Formats: sequence, C-alpha cells, structure tokens
Amino acid sequence: MNDDVCESARRRSLTWPHVSVHSHRFGGREFLFDKAEVGHVHTGGIVDIPFPRSVRDALLANGLAEEHHWVPNSGWTAFHVRSEEDLKHAFWLMRLSYLRYALRTATDPQKLFEEESEHLHLSPQFKSLLEPFVPKTATHVSAEPLLA
Repeated sequence: MNDDVCESARRRSLTWPHVSVHSHRFGGREFLFDKAEVGHVHTGGIVDIPFPRSVRDALLANGLAEEHHWVPNSGWTAFHVRSEEDLKHAFWLMRLSYLRYALRTATDPQKLFEEESEHLHLSPQFKSLLEPFVPKTATHVSAEPLLA
C-alpha cells in the first residue's frame, strides 16, 4: 500500500488545475499550487499537509489528522496511510488544503466554496473556518473548471 500512495496522489492531484508534482527534498513527492505547497507524501505513506492554525487545530480535535512530528506547534499536520480507506481520507485532506489556494484564483469563489463544501461534506465547523479564505471578489479570471 505505501508504495502506491505517492503514485496515487500524483495521478489524482495532477487533475487539479494549477497543481504540479515534484520530488520532495526528504523523499517522496510534493504537490504545489503554483508555488504554494498543498502537501507532500513520503515514500513510507506519511502525508504531511499545511493548514491555517485554526483548521489544523480543528482537524486534530476531531481526530482527522495528527500533529506533525517535526513541527508540532505549527499549522502542519500528518496522516499515515495504511489502507485504501486511509488513502481516501488523505485525498480529502489534500483537497481541503488545495481549496484554500483554488479559491484565490476562482472566477466565482463563493460558488466554488459551496460546491467544494458539498463535495467534501464539510461540517458547519469547517465551513466557518474556511469562509475567511473566500475572496469577496474574484482576483483572477480562469476558464478552467475545477475537477475532482
């Protein structure tokens, strides 16, 4: 399973607009939205993902992620993929991280936020934590649809 995590993450995230995949300096793959890191996957199946501190704290409190082992007092989280179900959850976490950046470039950020909130089955708590990242007006016009 662990050997497949990097490849599965690479294939799936490359379908997301603005995402590129690169070798990570500590092994595995990192996923960038333009130049911002969405997260990275180590070859051992550990997924590290940055979030705003408030989102990170809620993820930890709800048992949806773990503290990052090297920087536990930051916005970074960790998640260990051991099964297919874990892999689905890791994609959910990556997509949650991706959403913050996608909102910045969306033609209609509010519409994207509502669609992704539904697609990700976000609880009211997570919707309220991510609401501040929805720009009040679009800052970039893109004709690219946001694909899952």
